Amino acid sequence: MTDFYTRSGIPVKETYRPEDLPVPPSEMPEYLGEPGKFPFTRGVQKDMYRGRAWTMRQYAGFGTPEESNKRYHYLLSQGTMGLSVAFDLPTQLGYDPDHVRSKGEVGKVGVSISNLDDMRILFKGIDLSKVSTSMTINATASILLSLYIAVAEEQGAKVSDLRGTVQNDTLKEYVARGNYIYPPTGALRITTDMFAWCSQNMPKWNPISISGYHIREAGSTAVQELAFTFANGIAYTEAAVKKGLPVDTFAGQLSFFFNVHNDFFEEIAKFRAARRIWARIMKERFGAKDPRSCMVRFHSQTAGSTLTAQQPYNNVVRVTLQALASVLGGTQSLHTNSLDEALSLPTESAARLALRTQQIIASESNATQTVDPLAGSWYVENLTAELEKRAFAYLEEIERQGGTIRCIESGYIQNEISSAAYADQQRIDDGRVKVVGVNCFADAAGTASVSAELLKIPPELERASVDRVRAYRAKRSDGATRDALRALADAAGSDVNLQGAILSAVKAGATLGEIADAMRAVFGLYQEYSGF
Repeated sequence: MTDFYTRSGIPVKETYRPEDLPVPPSEMPEYLGEPGKFPFTRGVQKDMYRGRAWTMRQYAGFGTPEESNKRYHYLLSQGTMGLSVAFDLPTQLGYDPDHVRSKGEVGKVGVSISNLDDMRILFKGIDLSKVSTSMTINATASILLSLYIAVAEEQGAKVSDLRGTVQNDTLKEYVARGNYIYPPTGALRITTDMFAWCSQNMPKWNPISISGYHIREAGSTAVQELAFTFANGIAYTEAAVKKGLPVDTFAGQLSFFFNVHNDFFEEIAKFRAARRIWARIMKERFGAKDPRSCMVRFHSQTAGSTLTAQQPYNNVVRVTLQALASVLGGTQSLHTNSLDEALSLPTESAARLALRTQQIIASESNATQTVDPLAGSWYVENLTAELEKRAFAYLEEIERQGGTIRCIESGYIQNEISSAAYADQQRIDDGRVKVVGVNCFADAAGTASVSAELLKIPPELERASVDRVRAYRAKRSDGATRDALRALADAAGSDVNLQGAILSAVKAGATLGEIADAMRAVFGLYQEYSGF
């Protein structure tokens, strides 16, 4: 008889019974708790989607600020409930469009933003006091947040009223994406300075979205996604507490970002386990007293790594199942990938269909009528407990090896993810894991493109970005900019809060590349670990 396993390698029995529950059936109500109460297994809100639906975001950004602004207005007109900004690689790595390392990459995987004029255009006609904005940016998150604040203030918004999230999760860059700039100690300093600044000035803003998404995209299992995400969360919390911040002053502003993969029940159980794990960590390890400090409030995104160029319309079905798993797992915010993203940036029509997928689940499926509908399922509860147990085993091993930073520097976490990715690809290659249209039910037309024309970024858009940043530098007061950059470098070499110094540099006309260079000069550049 064939053995069955989840994608994380957890054995799956043919039939589950009451004895498979983590505690006796009579103890399950107390074990699970109530929705909106510790340990939040059943959700972070009492009524969940009966009160309001999750925030529907569609991640977007490409080419110039003008092009991205048009897409944002279109998505808002179609019913998105919040903006989600994608930035190009030069912006993520702290280079202006005219830097030699930016050539050929400007505007390609996100929008190019390097100065206040760019940010003004990006949000032209959008009232930032009324919209929640998520910015997927990490190494340069403090700079992009400062640009956002400056533009919002110009619009007349109060900084204290701004709502949204900046990803700002630099630790996962070292193990999953590679878009880092500074060594971990310098990156942690910048991140926790933002925690402190936002806790005092932006109480409605999430200064970090601790991300398991990219860990999973790099090939991790669901167990590793949980463990390594929370290992990073522990490192950020420890660094902030060491800085002198009481845990309950900032922990309620921490948010998370998870992947939604193909293993339907494992993904639902993963989200339920995530809430239990973090609640226990915050209460037992950090002594958090405020219930909000113990909540996992998370954004989720369907798995880009599961999209296929072959038979691309199959991706609509994959995304629908993943989105439903996220909803049944209790997400607070969701992005659904477009069917054409294995081929190009999403076209307008594909982005609309991805948004409609969320709207149909919310409006037509009735999946939102009751809180945590799978609670008490013998299978789901067994799987939730097993994921929790295995994730804690990883966290104990990371602790044994000296903590998250030590495990990043030694390559332990990177090697675990690489090994999992290799093993999973082997299972796909030999057919143990089925991918419809790729290793089963494939056909000669399997590589056919979607009918709509694919979105392409014209090369002249790079020239427009280069011209804009040079014109921006030409019109500013160079003396004021130099003074602000010097003050920033001095702050980086002291214990002055960097977020305030970065905001001052932005308002003095400094570009993203200049601000990043000022901190590169103090913190240095990180040298990548290689497992080969």
